[in-house]
Amino acid sequence: QVQLVESGGGLVQAGGSLRLSCAVSGSIFSINAMGWYRQAPGKQRELVAAITSGGSTNYADSVKGRFTISRDNAKNTVYLQMNSLKPEDTAVYSCNADVCGWDPNRGRSERAEYWGQGSQVTVSS
Repeated sequence: QVQLVESGGGLVQAGGSLRLSCAVSGSIFSINAMGWYRQAPGKQRELVAAITSGGSTNYADSVKGRFTISRDNAKNTVYLQMNSLKPEDTAVYSCNADVCGWDPNRGRSERAEYWGQGSQVTVSS
């Protein structure tokens, strides 16, 4: 069974930095795109940043130049370095991964999207 475990959220003052990590574990054959989403209170979830297996990235306009997504394929881990944080960055951040893994119930490989547990990021003014 595939699991995504996040770490690194917390409280920081405006202008500060945080680094989120998301490790993928389980019976994995390959990991395709990985990404970070966020959802602020009363708002819809939005894509913050995404990275392909080849390393191509894309970012929400609101975080370009401040956030950097990266991945370590050897560790099956994706990172989000967040600099120059603003109060409007406050949200629950969740990682997402498109994974080809082994499904023991079906006895075959299956491709599916998985989500992390969510990490609270709070930026104080």
